[in-house]
Amino acid sequence: MAGDAFLTVKNGPLEGRQYRLIPGQITTLGRAPTNRIPVPDEVCSRNHCEVFQSAGRWLIRDLGSRNGTKVQGQVIDGDCALHPGQLIQLGSTVLSYTLDSRAQPTPPGRDPLEPDTATEMTIAGAQPEIVHRTHQSSYRSAEIHQRDRMGRDLARLYKLAMEMSASTDVVELAETVLNGILASTPANIGAVLMLSDPTKDSPSSADLQTVAYKSRIPMPYQRVSDSLSQVTLSERDAILARDVLDDDRLKKKESFEEISVESVICAPVRSGDQLFGLVHLYSSDITQPLEPDDLDFTLAVADQFALAVENIQRREQLAAGLERAKTENQTLREQLRVETELVGESSAITRLRDRLSRIAPTGATVLIRGESGVGKELVARAIHMNSARRSGPFVTMNCAALSESLLESELFGHEKGSFTGAVNRKIGKFEQAHQGTLFLDEVGEMSLAIQAKFLRVLEGHPFERVGGGTTVQVDVRVVAATNRALEEAVGEGQFRKDLYFRLQVVELNVEPLRARRSDIPLLAQYFLDKFARKIGRPAMEFSADAIELLRNYDWPGNVRELQNTIERAIILALGPQIEAHDIQLSTLGRTAGKDTATLSVMNPGDDFQPQSLEDLERRHILATLHSTGGNKSQAAQILGIERSTLDRKLKRYESERHDGP
Repeated sequence: MAGDAFLTVKNGPLEGRQYRLIPGQITTLGRAPTNRIPVPDEVCSRNHCEVFQSAGRWLIRDLGSRNGTKVQGQVIDGDCALHPGQLIQLGSTVLSYTLDSRAQPTPPGRDPLEPDTATEMTIAGAQPEIVHRTHQSSYRSAEIHQRDRMGRDLARLYKLAMEMSASTDVVELAETVLNGILASTPANIGAVLMLSDPTKDSPSSADLQTVAYKSRIPMPYQRVSDSLSQVTLSERDAILARDVLDDDRLKKKESFEEISVESVICAPVRSGDQLFGLVHLYSSDITQPLEPDDLDFTLAVADQFALAVENIQRREQLAAGLERAKTENQTLREQLRVETELVGESSAITRLRDRLSRIAPTGATVLIRGESGVGKELVARAIHMNSARRSGPFVTMNCAALSESLLESELFGHEKGSFTGAVNRKIGKFEQAHQGTLFLDEVGEMSLAIQAKFLRVLEGHPFERVGGGTTVQVDVRVVAATNRALEEAVGEGQFRKDLYFRLQVVELNVEPLRARRSDIPLLAQYFLDKFARKIGRPAMEFSADAIELLRNYDWPGNVRELQNTIERAIILALGPQIEAHDIQLSTLGRTAGKDTATLSVMNPGDDFQPQSLEDLERRHILATLHSTGGNKSQAAQILGIERSTLDRKLKRYESERHDGP
């Protein structure tokens, strides 16, 4: 690619701005201030799209935005290559991609993503003057009674501490802190920046992420001095600086076309040896500069802020631990059934067990294929139980059960307030399955937008909760299942090819029940014993006719249908043996040989007594009512009729009994 690449804003709030794209860097665009190019456009999503270079070309990718990203008027799907002169639209903002900058070149050393305009100020002179610095707020010392502002500031600090204690997440907490500080100091702009990794020994200003920003004037947030931030991070002192505009190093780091900063406070958010981030305060009014008392108050607030952060982290850890404990408890309950429910002696089930024993210990991603109801989730549990992750959680998710937005929230979690109804932070399935296994059923039903984010996580990349800016890294083994022909979906553009190959590391095919009929008697007896114990009935068995009927049915619903059929038969059966007439089969399944009607006619049994359908119905209704202990509602549900219909029939039977001979 010849020359530099640029994005020029043609229309929107940033009209006239130009940004240079840096090879090797991903340029994110969106409404959130954490983006490389923050776009103050309410129609944009917080994290709207990203531009990156691959194989010498610049490409653009939508990040699951609400309204989509358009190139030349067309909504893009997946990665889209950019060509000079093309227009990119996000919300009401339109940008032009070009390889030829018409504006002045970017000065050496300057951040290339800062707006490149001719109105930028030329800055020269000395470094900012640090007029005061302190390591500990005097609110903790015995000199507090000497302060004129004591009563007012202590009252505000107490009130602010109470408001902080009510915050449920760090973003809400940071916004509460900024509101309190801006109300108590001359600062007109403030921001809270948190370290992406608070455990890092020697953090730098590049590790800081903006989580909250407040302004009493219509100005955007700008980081005024990385040098001052670095002093605070390194020495953990709170700093008050003046003459900020005279810092000759700032022209390499910051833009002053929209804001003039006269004084700045930089205070650490720390608790003991733990450093969480910084509080930045700016005053652009030369008549109301920030003073040492403001620095002292800000540091006191920052110390309370750190304690509140620790409390929130503890609450989140407890909530995550409780959720994990629930998941693990459910996993253990399910694991107790794994070995016994892999029932069967057919060659198909034997091959499945053999492949499963070789695949499970590897940790590879597995794609399980088979018709609905064949037991794909059971196979996934067996993989988990026979892997090194058996002590971790086993989390299941049906991708076809939810809409696109809810599916994203379920998989990746969401932050409080990220959408209507999000009243609290939610931990997603990926986080719940950390160091365990995540089973995704009906993975072929994912939308393309979710597939893109899902693929990144599969490849080991961190992700963000919906509406959040903090990255989350998890260690999860993914087992996916589908009854859909993914190859056809790939050909039709409904399933990503790269995701298809990423899932198909190892593939397991589970045969339908009609292909392994020798397993039907074993499975039927297993379910019979299971449900007999469940409802408290003594041991039962099948008659030869019942077994033959089960063998000759095609079972379109597979093992799930067989299980439901056996449970229904136990409820309807009157004696200790399941007879053929106790088994109700769906008309959807074609029999392998004779159909059920022919079988009943040709094999009526030795105790067959000719009778009318009306008499047969009467006997069956009364027997069902007897089996339920006289519970009419339950009997009506079993018979598949309304309660009122059952009452009418019973009333007629009673009348016939009295009127009869």
